Amino acid sequence: MFLAKSALLILVCFFLSNAICAIAATVNLDWKIEYTNVTRLCHTKSLISVNGQFPGPTVYVTEGDTVIVNVTNLVSNNVTIHWHGVRQLLSAWADGPVYITQCPIQTGHSYVHRFQVTGQRGTLFWHAHISWLRATLYGAFIILPKQSASYPFSTPTTDFPIVLGEWWNSNVEDVIAEALATGGGYNISDALTINGQPGNLYDCSQQDTPTFNVTQGKTYLLRVINAAVNFQLYFGVTGHNLTVVEADAEYTKPYNTPYIVLAPGQTTNVLLTANQTAGQYYMAASVFSPAPIGPVPFPQTATTAILNYVVSKSNRSSTSNATTSLGPLPTFPAYNDLQSVETFYRALRSQSYSKGYYYMDVPQAVDEDLLFTVGYSLQPCPQGEQCRGPLGERLSANINNVTFADPSISILQAYYNQINGVYETDFPEQPLIDFDYTGSYNGGMQSILGTKVKVLNFNETVQMVFQDTSLLFFESHPIHLHGQNFYEVGRGSGNYNPSTDPLSFNLNDPPSRNTVSIPSGGWAAVRFRTTNPGVWYMHCHIDLHNSWGMAMAFIVKNGNGTSQTLPAPPADLPPC
Repeated sequence: MFLAKSALLILVCFFLSNAICAIAATVNLDWKIEYTNVTRLCHTKSLISVNGQFPGPTVYVTEGDTVIVNVTNLVSNNVTIHWHGVRQLLSAWADGPVYITQCPIQTGHSYVHRFQVTGQRGTLFWHAHISWLRATLYGAFIILPKQSASYPFSTPTTDFPIVLGEWWNSNVEDVIAEALATGGGYNISDALTINGQPGNLYDCSQQDTPTFNVTQGKTYLLRVINAAVNFQLYFGVTGHNLTVVEADAEYTKPYNTPYIVLAPGQTTNVLLTANQTAGQYYMAASVFSPAPIGPVPFPQTATTAILNYVVSKSNRSSTSNATTSLGPLPTFPAYNDLQSVETFYRALRSQSYSKGYYYMDVPQAVDEDLLFTVGYSLQPCPQGEQCRGPLGERLSANINNVTFADPSISILQAYYNQINGVYETDFPEQPLIDFDYTGSYNGGMQSILGTKVKVLNFNETVQMVFQDTSLLFFESHPIHLHGQNFYEVGRGSGNYNPSTDPLSFNLNDPPSRNTVSIPSGGWAAVRFRTTNPGVWYMHCHIDLHNSWGMAMAFIVKNGNGTSQTLPAPPADLPPC
């Protein structure tokens, strides 16, 4: 774990509840993007890392802190870093998605991310936001609560960051380059991982299986992060129930469950009480995938870690030479059990926590009512090439029949400096093609290719209904919105009905999220208020779909006064 000196004080206050915790600090980090050799599955390769660490550094801050991260690129790839779920109030320049808020950090250059963590506490993460570099460039970003606003649950003995990911033996940039070049599918990962390790069900991995030491009778906070590139995942611990207390860095009403579900980009905090017979128990994650995308559409072997009961007070974590004496794996639903997944998501409720600084602000009325279809589409195969997509064309993805095309400079720079010709402001509020979205469709599947945005005024309330479509096949798309959380007020199967479905919306205690998993063959409705000026990317967090163009951006205009106006760009903003 990498911690700046100022962050050491944060750990002290986490464990000792010292009054000094309420003092906001400045957390300074110096990150080098560099190559490092890593061995997994009997295979050694050079991968791109932060400071030679894979996974990257875990960062602890406290709500109210200012974070300053100097990122220096020492590899041949262009790089950006995104602080996933951090709202970036008046600091859109630090958000990180390539060609949305900044151009990439080029080889030999640096960029300093500066932002304040305002009104947030909980588990988030950081990752690269260009091509598929986040396969190795990722790590936990943990915001501790102010002492004046303690947890709305009993303080745990300690916390364990558990970051779920994927591993390729090959160069992951070659994987996506080949997929884009052929216009077809991609080579799936060779393993799932927990904290960068496949676990002892994979070859050459037993000796490095992560082990988390616990003391019988104590309660622990597991900070579970899905940093996987392309898969939604189940997570559980054999013989132990989990109590969900937070999702996407927002407190939830306690919810007991034998397993949790996380889409890529989602985080979930759970309490685990070590109340079983002393011994070792499997922690595990396996794939949830409702889409029929081939005979072996995902890694078939679960990734594992070990929950190890010890007599003395535990260390935060360690590694152990795992043996076959461990019992069974946790029991998960079938990989395509949509009903069980929907049961989990629908059970989540926001925690109404009036003590301190947490509050609910669910929009009861709507200024902008948007219907966004999400699904697959086709682009023509370039003349003289052979494409591997359906009908000999190139696979793509879209929102409202528009496939996003990266501009040549960042949209935020173009917007702020009033540069014409970079983007268009006519992103459709409704689908361009009206059809039975979850039924059969015999029309063309080609989408419009463009760099289109939707402009919103400051302090508007927005409702977005995401509708999955049957084009090619259904998929449970996780849609992530940068710059603000939204309230998930409803979800359902089939086609959304604007006359009847809003009658069942939860406008009292819906979960607040930054990534919503749209039901396969169904819809999800979210609401948010535009109180953060800037340009905010919205995209599917399955990276293959993002690479295919399932994305768009919102421009939120300035409000009145400096507290509602985006400041000028920093002097070291990377050039294009």
